Amino acid sequence: MAGAGDGTPRAGDQRHPGWRARLREDLRAAAEQDPAARSRAELLLAYPGLHAVWLHRLAQRWWRRPLLRLPARLLSHLGRALTGIEIHPAARLGRRVFIDHGMGVVIGETAEVGDDVLLYHGATLGGRSSRGGKRHPTVENGVTIGAGARVLGPVRIGARARIGANAVVVKDIPADSVVVGVPGRVLDRPSGPDDDVDPAIHI
Repeated sequence: MAGAGDGTPRAGDQRHPGWRARLREDLRAAAEQDPAARSRAELLLAYPGLHAVWLHRLAQRWWRRPLLRLPARLLSHLGRALTGIEIHPAARLGRRVFIDHGMGVVIGETAEVGDDVLLYHGATLGGRSSRGGKRHPTVENGVTIGAGARVLGPVRIGARARIGANAVVVKDIPADSVVVGVPGRVLDRPSGPDDDVDPAIHI
């Protein structure tokens, strides 16, 4: 899934690079996002967030074929056991999605995640209803979701928004916003490159 120019995830876009190019792209994104990364070998071998995304891509490919849906679920279950990260095989993830640390991250079935999204450990893209249909968030391009944050229901998180650690979001969030607290509230100033609110630690 590639993102649209306005930051909105776009399902069904066919402009996918090959798997080797995607692998290199993921490794480069992880190295840029995590200053603790020291080598490509370390990223390949010791970053569960990358492993979870890679396993998810295979599981999602299987999920598209009805006869392979059970194997897809079993692969996602294996991925959860290996990484501590649960991603439903029907969820749609964009390019260069990076899950930092990763333990406890949950991404629900109808979640849609755009390109260049960063999720910290304990982040949840969950539902609020047991009814069918769209019940999980849509996260546009360039969003950062802090540690322990919960984004619940079929809400839309605008491009480049920053969700603070432990925030609980249950309504749409405009692009370029900074959100903190329970329930999540938008700070009355836009996010920007000089923003001193670190979503990884801010409460």
